[in-house]
Amino acid sequence: MTIAIIIVICVVLLVLAFLLPRLSRFPQRGVDRTLEAGRRVVGEVPGKPGDLLEKPFSSAERAVDKSAAAGRKGRAKAES
Repeated sequence: MTIAIIIVICVVLLVLAFLLPRLSRFPQRGVDRTLEAGRRVVGEVPGKPGDLLEKPFSSAERAVDKSAAAGRKGRAKAES
């Protein structure tokens, strides 16, 4: 379920970044803040379990950022 949500967010940001590159930064920051908050909460778990629980949040944040960057890059190529 969580993976599906992240995939949907990535697709939405990809399309938004392609159509409205400047305005796509605000939703991207919102998603990043949300994922960062989740990462901070589970990061308080001591030891190795805390490290393992942080990994999905950091991976999701990286995927979202990469997706939005790809949309902006595609838009830049389409304009030139």
